[in-house]
Amino acid sequence: MTTDSTSITQTPTPGGTVHIIAYSINSDGPKSRAILTGAIGDFGPAVSVYPNGAIDPDHSSELNLALTHGSFRLIIGGLDKKIVSAYRNWPSNAATCSGSVSVTAATPIAAGSGTGSYRGITGSLDVTATIDEVDAKPVCDGTSKFLAQVILIAGSGTVSFG
Repeated sequence: MTTDSTSITQTPTPGGTVHIIAYSINSDGPKSRAILTGAIGDFGPAVSVYPNGAIDPDHSSELNLALTHGSFRLIIGGLDKKIVSAYRNWPSNAATCSGSVSVTAATPIAAGSGTGSYRGITGSLDVTATIDEVDAKPVCDGTSKFLAQVILIAGSGTVSFG
């Protein structure tokens, strides 16, 4: 019996636990890099965007993960609000003009945002954003220019594919 290649179907990955690390070094800009492991093993650039796809320089809406096998978006507005709130009480060390904030929030996958291998993806990731920076003196309250900064978002959650 011969098999026609059009009759062969691939079974989609059922989903499962995913771990994410997204990071930015010395940039408050909208671009970062992401690595996902577990039920998704992929990597690529991540960009803060509005729902219409325009760049979101304030990180207040969605994070588009443009991975090698497709893309999807995480809703990061709640995470951003927690970061802004944490900066209001910047816990700096006046002697070294450095500080760190860390906040945790759920980041649901934006409905219908999956492309490529991630078409139909649903779920949510609980992530922690940690920002460490050394600021320029004499103002050491998180509002002056930073001399060095790392933004690290890490967490995990469960995804499934439609």
